[in-house]
Amino acid sequence: MKYLSVRKHLILLIVFSLTLSVSEAQSFKNSSSRNPERGLFGKSLNNKRTVKVKEPRAVTKAKRKQEVNEKRLKREYAKFIKNSQQRALDIQTPEVRARMIQNRKDSDLRNREKRKNGSATTKKAAKKYRKY
Repeated sequence: MKYLSVRKHLILLIVFSLTLSVSEAQSFKNSSSRNPERGLFGKSLNNKRTVKVKEPRAVTKAKRKQEVNEKRLKREYAKFIKNSQQRALDIQTPEVRARMIQNRKDSDLRNREKRKNGSATTKKAAKKYRKY
């Protein structure tokens, strides 16, 4: 009889220890309390950090120099266009000069009205006729 009760206690103890180990296997220790699925699946794929790569100084210096050069060229080109238009106006006779000036004013007015009408109708037209 003694052996029977000892066996029962031993079997009960083994079953109890196995159930504890099984229940411990189901717990998620490193899951956050806010998102329980994180412990199962790990980090989400949407949370990728963009790595910033710092360019060498020579590259950044060359880029800055290129930007400055492009601005200078743009200014010079605008100045050249203005001088060219002025020269074309200066070499004309007074009647032709007056007509050219009036034509320029009329075309500017037409373009302004065209942009205004386009921006009033659709956004696409507003982009098309937007003044730069």
